[in-house]
Amino acid sequence: MQQENGYILFAGNSNPILAKAICGYLKRDLGGAKVKRFSDGEIQIEIDENVRSKDVFVIQSTSNPVNDNLVELLLMIDALKRSSAKRITAVIPYFGYARQDKKVAPRVPISAKLVADLLTTAGANRIITMDLHAGQIQGFFNIPVDNLYAAPVFIDYMRKEFTQDTVIVSPDAGGVERARAFAKRLHCDLAIVDKRRDAPNKARAMAVIGNVTGKRAIILDDMADTAGTLTEAAKAIAESGASEVHACCTHPVLSGPAIDRITDSALKSVVVADTIPLSDKGRACNKIKILSIANLIGEAIIRSHTGDSVISLFV
Repeated sequence: MQQENGYILFAGNSNPILAKAICGYLKRDLGGAKVKRFSDGEIQIEIDENVRSKDVFVIQSTSNPVNDNLVELLLMIDALKRSSAKRITAVIPYFGYARQDKKVAPRVPISAKLVADLLTTAGANRIITMDLHAGQIQGFFNIPVDNLYAAPVFIDYMRKEFTQDTVIVSPDAGGVERARAFAKRLHCDLAIVDKRRDAPNKARAMAVIGNVTGKRAIILDDMADTAGTLTEAAKAIAESGASEVHACCTHPVLSGPAIDRITDSALKSVVVADTIPLSDKGRACNKIKILSIANLIGEAIIRSHTGDSVISLFV
């Protein structure tokens, strides 16, 4: 087992608030690192700590601007590898490009696999991420991947805020397994929205399968991007007789018209994790509530370092 002082935390620029919160839980300061830009926009990395033979964790979500944050992460990993770090773990609360996990048309890339290869080639020895859009992405890596779940944080919140007449709703067929797991732990009913997607980022909800009449419905999804799925599902659920419609999403991508759609929708609240920092407009929206997963990630970092079980956090 490695000694207590044997690991160091670093972070890129993607989510400094979350990185600070994780450090607060671990009672550690971030390692010194300069992440700057040359005048032409190239990223410049300089590690200001001795990391030789240390266990190193780099905290960086690959959220907007996705490509900048991804390259920052790759360069930090490379710098740490060339500085003789013993083990490098990329802590990626939000794993970008995860939606491109298979060929959906001829002559298109499998981008999630490419990103996995880039991280491994850069020098990552392990990945810690949260609520992957597709669990099989773990198989794209030839290094260990710990896919954490925000479920404990959301379930604690739901138990306090939604005490009776609650139904968990999956916004599409692909999310049924996740929704069923929540419904089982909350001892409530399950419903499904039959969704038709006409094009990327465009969804049209068709019908609700299951009884939501007179109940407080909670739509459960792994991410909200343009919020088309959420708002169309909320409309269908409200029209089916639900007394209230809420949503819980781990990753608040919230791009394009998302905030306006949420504001104007039937949704009473949207609860999100802090894997991605919200824009000023997002923080100002009184329907959006943020729950922190910093303690969960911090505990996973400790257990990864000491060799203890990570999965026991979720059973």
